[in-house]
Amino acid sequence: MTPHQQAAIEIHQVLTSLDVEYVIIGGTAVQYWGEMRSTQDVDLTVATPLDDPEAFVALILKHFVGRSENALAFALKHRVILVRASNGYSLDISMGLPGYEEQIIARGVDYEIAPGNWVRVCSAEDLIIHKAVASRPQDIRDIEGVIYRQKNHLDATYIRQWLTIFAELLENPEIPQAFERPWKQIVNRQS
Repeated sequence: MTPHQQAAIEIHQVLTSLDVEYVIIGGTAVQYWGEMRSTQDVDLTVATPLDDPEAFVALILKHFVGRSENALAFALKHRVILVRASNGYSLDISMGLPGYEEQIIARGVDYEIAPGNWVRVCSAEDLIIHKAVASRPQDIRDIEGVIYRQKNHLDATYIRQWLTIFAELLENPEIPQAFERPWKQIVNRQS
């Protein structure tokens, strides 16, 4: 088992024991929905209580070592808990907000990351949405890989709906193109 798989399984076990819903996003989800590639951390979104985020962060820090001197303050300011699994592998835990992130968690699917070990990953559509909003070169390659493997199984209407919303919210009309360009190149070419 790789260090990456061990870290993903460990965070799954801890969050499950705490009855915290989550989905893994980023490179781990890309490995499931798209092309295999290496990843340097396990990124995930968790359903966190809005009324007391400090208690939630403190609870996570009881199970994992923070990656900064004041991991609690950083997490409260940025809504991301940066910790290390017991094997030293990085975990980036985003504290989800009501709305879209609740939907991501609800739409998650089970993934057997290693024989007999399951984790939750975001849907292929939500992975594309995350990647399109970020739109870094690796994100675009990841979108292409997901489209290539999933093709017409993707709910393009759902993806377009959320990308339009994020384009407006972030005042970046190019966000939908991170999906539309590879969609046209891959799916239309094969139709």
